[in-house]
Amino acid sequence: METQIEIFETPLNTQSCIEWIMSPASGGIDVFIGTVRNATKGKMVLKLEFEAYKPMAISEMSKITQQAFEKWPVQKILIHHRTGTLQVGEIPVIIAVSAAHRDAAFDACRYVIDTLKQTVPIWKKEFFEDGKVWVAAHP
Repeated sequence: METQIEIFETPLNTQSCIEWIMSPASGGIDVFIGTVRNATKGKMVLKLEFEAYKPMAISEMSKITQQAFEKWPVQKILIHHRTGTLQVGEIPVIIAVSAAHRDAAFDACRYVIDTLKQTVPIWKKEFFEDGKVWVAAHP
């Protein structure tokens, strides 16, 4: 059971995440790559800004990975999140999970991203042509 949990102010590297998560014991690797989309609720998105309370965010992400290891027979979990200003098409989050079998990798990966969005103190601000709004500011 290995983890890699990091918050970056620079662009995330998808290939390095995949290289780290791979293992000869893994029959399945699931990778979720979150990207900045160009529209929300019919409004054009110009950019996003992410802020985090880093010590608490890392702690919460560690708890999430521990929960996933307890629920599924997974081998490795990676969580990389970005802070700062991101343009459309850029990557704010990468979640990767390896397991002997694909079902565990898929289920754990979905659990990690869904729980992260609910509990980790990372806040997102969306910028539109006519203003800006904080989205899902929690906890």
